[in-house]
Amino acid sequence: MTSEQRRARRVTLLDVAREAEVSRATASLVIRKSPLVADETRRRVEAAMDRLGYVYNMGAAGMRAARSNTVGVIVPNLANPFFAEMLAGIEQALEGAGMVVVLANSREAPANQETILRRMRERGVDGVILCPVAGTRPALLGKAAGWKLPVVQALRHVSESECDYAGVDYAGGMRQAVEHLRALGHRSIAFGTGGPVHSAYRERLAGFCAAMEARGLDPGVTIELPVAPPFPPEAARRLIDHPARPTAAICFSDVMAACLANSFADAGVAVGAGFSIVGFDDLAVAEMARPRLTSVATFPGEVGEAAARLLLSRLESPERGDRRLISLTRLVARDSTAAAPARD
Repeated sequence: MTSEQRRARRVTLLDVAREAEVSRATASLVIRKSPLVADETRRRVEAAMDRLGYVYNMGAAGMRAARSNTVGVIVPNLANPFFAEMLAGIEQALEGAGMVVVLANSREAPANQETILRRMRERGVDGVILCPVAGTRPALLGKAAGWKLPVVQALRHVSESECDYAGVDYAGGMRQAVEHLRALGHRSIAFGTGGPVHSAYRERLAGFCAAMEARGLDPGVTIELPVAPPFPPEAARRLIDHPARPTAAICFSDVMAACLANSFADAGVAVGAGFSIVGFDDLAVAEMARPRLTSVATFPGEVGEAAARLLLSRLESPERGDRRLISLTRLVARDSTAAAPARD
């Protein structure tokens, strides 16, 4: 059977069995994750499924033709409060359309992410909102397109030229943070980095460097920090003893900024009066920290709503061109930033 003929009709389990040169019963055992199948046979059958585009959806083809009114949402870290706020925005937008969310945590692992995407496809979700993990290859989007599974990238993107995307003007947020600190008299400003490298990481770092260079400031003062507690108590000391003698730091996230503030407190340096710290995202932790954190608000709930709107639009108009919705940021000044301390 030619590839054109396969596309003309739905691929069956018998087609998969013939492609893999096994019996239909063996192919069925692979589908049902039976431990009775040898690993080599399992891999051969799964490879045949990939080549043929076979979908096991626990129902007849007629069932797949109708909408399931479910949307898959795949995030890389459920423990991060940012994704909880984004999810609230997604659910709010989808509720009005009578749709519900199926949520999954990829745990920043590409293999987990692809497995989850496959499972959601098998269960007939109408589309997926995906925050890609670091290391995601563009081929994943091509695979979803081949499956005719609508995907919207949120917060991070694998490709800027294909697939809908709802994100944040990270570079604009960094400009606001740098301008705020410069207006307070800070000239040596560090950037707190850390965690997996993805598009949001690269855009925040590039935005910081561009904003510093545009104002004639050195963008080369960086410090590698954990993305969550426990936090090394020597982090503040590394900045205090840095040759550039920074008086402020902009952190990749609010959690990182709050932990760095604790490190300075442990070192006996008053955050704000002695050293200024700016967080990013303006989550609840920014208001709860002491001192309260100055932060760049990225409005994850609005990003979630935008991603849901893009998906609903795609479901209504499958052939429309790809779209990008970029949310603006706003700096929220609080107690963790103050005038630069005098230096000898």
